[in-house]
Amino acid sequence: MISAGKQRKLKSTALPLAVFFFFYLFSTVSLFAQSPPEEERDKSSLSLFVQPGISFLNFSDRSQFQNAIDTIYADFKAQAITEDESLYVAKQDFQKVNFCFPVSLGFQWQWTQDHFVSVGAGFIYDHESVVLTDRRDKIHNYEYTLQGFPLFLEYRLTIPKNLITISGESLFSIAFRWYWMLPGTEIYSSWGHIQGETPVWGNGFGLSLGYLVTTWKSIHIYSDLGFTSITVDSDDSFSKVVPNGSTKKASWDLGGIQLQFRFSFGVTKMNSSPLDARPTEDTAVTHPK
Repeated sequence: MISAGKQRKLKSTALPLAVFFFFYLFSTVSLFAQSPPEEERDKSSLSLFVQPGISFLNFSDRSQFQNAIDTIYADFKAQAITEDESLYVAKQDFQKVNFCFPVSLGFQWQWTQDHFVSVGAGFIYDHESVVLTDRRDKIHNYEYTLQGFPLFLEYRLTIPKNLITISGESLFSIAFRWYWMLPGTEIYSSWGHIQGETPVWGNGFGLSLGYLVTTWKSIHIYSDLGFTSITVDSDDSFSKVVPNGSTKKASWDLGGIQLQFRFSFGVTKMNSSPLDARPTEDTAVTHPK
């Protein structure tokens, strides 16, 4: 059995490790993106994509769950009669940051060169759990889960190379998304669950800076670093999912800082434009005088 001290130490290192992992991924992508032989503009008209990522959720109500654990721990301590029983009482704290690995699927349409419209659906799942022991060394598990099913509409614009470039090509892009949360978006815990509302006008937005990392035939890999704000409201209160929780109508945020990788598979290709047909040094034909 892991001691309470070691458990707290492991939890305290979770945040810096997660942040390191985040920036390690981003720096790796940036280095990989400097490989010029693979760089090419996305010329697909219609594409299907899968998009995994890592997200640091802006869930500020985690303190309500931690307060419940602190209260239970204090009760266990108060119930201990002898010093030996008191030594058995231990607790594990919830992580101080909520991070998860969302994934989404969808299709992307390049309706004109460098202008993309995408529709996608995703899954957000963040499960947090802790262990407490009472005066008789009995283990008690407590947990809560944030779950979301976002539907999003995205507009992506390729940034001209005269504004920003690494290789001389227009590979950077900026994307704006609008989110609608679907049924099944909820919080459930050891004490109950609350259901999120699904308003027709949507729940929030996202903004990110993207980069076309590499291209192989009709496969294009993008990386996106950005921020999302997805507000979920509920008719229920947090008191239904955590002891002594707020009795006001619950509202929480499933957005935050997010790094995504989009694997795009081209289905159809755009018609060649006059710019594409211009001769290059390799293809130009020299006529004798």
